[in-house]
Amino acid sequence: MRFQLKKKSIPLLATTVLTTTALTAQAFYGDIQNSKAEEKSKKDRAWLAGDHHVHSEWSVGWDNSTNPPTPIQGGDAIYPTVKNAENARKYGLDWMVTTDHGGPNHSKVNLEQAYPELIKSRQAVPEVLQFYGMEFDTPAADHSSLIIPKNDNESQTLYDIESQFNKREPYPNDGTRDTESNMIAALNYMKQLDEPPVLFANHPARSATGYGQWGQDTPQEFRNWNDTAPNVSVGMEGAPGHQAGAINQDGSIDSNGTRGGYGNAATMGGFDQMTAQVGGLWDSMLGEGRHWWVTSTSDSHVNWRDGGSDFWPGEYSKTYVKAEKDYQDIMDGLRNGRIFITTGDLVSELDIKAFAVGNGKGNGNTAAIGETISLPGKKSDVEVTIRLRDPNANNAHGDNPKVKRVDLIVGEVTGQVSDRSTATNPTTKVVKRFYEGDWKQDGEYITISYTLKNVDKDSYIRVRGTNTDQLEPEVDPRGENPWTDLWFYSNPIFVKANK
Repeated sequence: MRFQLKKKSIPLLATTVLTTTALTAQAFYGDIQNSKAEEKSKKDRAWLAGDHHVHSEWSVGWDNSTNPPTPIQGGDAIYPTVKNAENARKYGLDWMVTTDHGGPNHSKVNLEQAYPELIKSRQAVPEVLQFYGMEFDTPAADHSSLIIPKNDNESQTLYDIESQFNKREPYPNDGTRDTESNMIAALNYMKQLDEPPVLFANHPARSATGYGQWGQDTPQEFRNWNDTAPNVSVGMEGAPGHQAGAINQDGSIDSNGTRGGYGNAATMGGFDQMTAQVGGLWDSMLGEGRHWWVTSTSDSHVNWRDGGSDFWPGEYSKTYVKAEKDYQDIMDGLRNGRIFITTGDLVSELDIKAFAVGNGKGNGNTAAIGETISLPGKKSDVEVTIRLRDPNANNAHGDNPKVKRVDLIVGEVTGQVSDRSTATNPTTKVVKRFYEGDWKQDGEYITISYTLKNVDKDSYIRVRGTNTDQLEPEVDPRGENPWTDLWFYSNPIFVKANK
C-alpha cells in the first residue's frame, strides 16, 4: 500500500473479536526490574526524549503482479533511516526506534535491507541512540511497536519473531496467523528470550466505532497480553502519530483535516480516548494494579511539508524516559514506566515525588514515576511534589507555549476485574486542579505541593497538564491546528496500603 496523503483517511482493517481463555493474572505491583539496571545510579539518570514509532523507506509497498509480491522501496513511507535520524537530532531527540511494518516475506526485507541501513545510520548520527524494531502486524489486533534490545543478535531476534508470528508475513496468506492464540504464542516466545523486547499497542482506538466502543484493539486483548507477558506487553500509545493531518504543505490549515487519522472516535486533545478520558480504559487497567504505560509518537511516514500527515520525529511529540543515555537503561525505563509524554514541547522535564509520611522522621517511603510506595501504617498522609520545566524557548512551530493548568489525578487499585471487557474505573478523579497562583515558579521550573490525607487504600497517582482552558480534553474537531491544543501526561506512581 502506498503512503496516504493528508487528505486521505488511514485505512482501517476489519474488526476482529475473539473469545479467549482466562490467563494467569499479573501480580499487583509485579517487580520486573532488570537487575543490572537496578545497579545503575539514579543520580546519573536524566529525562531523555525519544520516539518509538518511526517508518523508513523499508515500510515498503507491494507489487502484487508478481508471485510472491515484490517489495517496492519507499512505497509506503519514503525516507531513508538516516534522514529520520538527522531530523530526530534536529528536533531534540536522544533516542528513536525504526519501526517498519511488514507484509509477505518482509522479515527478509528487514534482515537484508533495513537493518544494514540502520547500522549505517547509527554511525552517521551517533548523537541519537537508534533501536531496531518494527511495527508488528499484531495478530487479531491493530499494530504494535516492537522494540528489540540492542545486542549482537538483534537482527536475528527480529527476524525470528517477524517470520514466525507477524500476521502479514506468510504468502499465500495464512488465516491461522491472524488469531489471538498466535499473539499469545508470540508473547510466550518473546518473554523467554534472554533479553526480551518491549511492545506498545499503537493508535489503539483508531478503529473504534465510537466512544467507549472498540475496534481491532479491545480491553480483553490488552489484559490477555499483559497477563501473558507483563515484561513485554507494557502499554499503548497515549497520543498517536499523524497529528499534522490538518496542516497543508504551505503551513495553512486544512479545514477538513484530522489529527491522528482517527475516524469514528476522534482524538481528544491529540490523545487517544483510551488515555484521555479520566476513569476510562487506561484507569481501568491501572485500577487492577497493572503496569500499563502510555507513550506518544510521530508515526512518521511522510512529513506534512511533502504532502503527508506527519511530523518529523520529535517535531511535535516526545516520549521522555528517565534513564542514562545508553540503550540498556532506556529500554529499562520503557519497560518499567519511567516515562512522561508531551506535545508541542509544552514541558521538557516532569518529576513527581510521592512521600508516604511515617510516624517519625525518616520513617516514610518515597517513589517517583513508574515506582511504588508502601504506606508505613494503616493510614498515612501522602505528600505529592510535582516539579516541571516549562521551557522559555520556541518550539518547532515558533511558539513558546505556557502551562496554564496542572491536574492531579488519583484512582483506587481494586484488583482484577471479573469482566475483562471493563473499560472504566469509577474511583478515578481529578482531586485538584492547579493554576499559576497555586504554584511556585523559579525561572523555567514550576513546583507544586499537595498532601493526600489519610490514604488507606491501594491506589495510584498521575498528573497531566495543558496550555488550554479545557477542564477535560475535548474532542478534536476537523481542521484543528494541533499547535494550539497541547497536553502532557505522566505515568503513574502506585501506592500500596498496609493492610
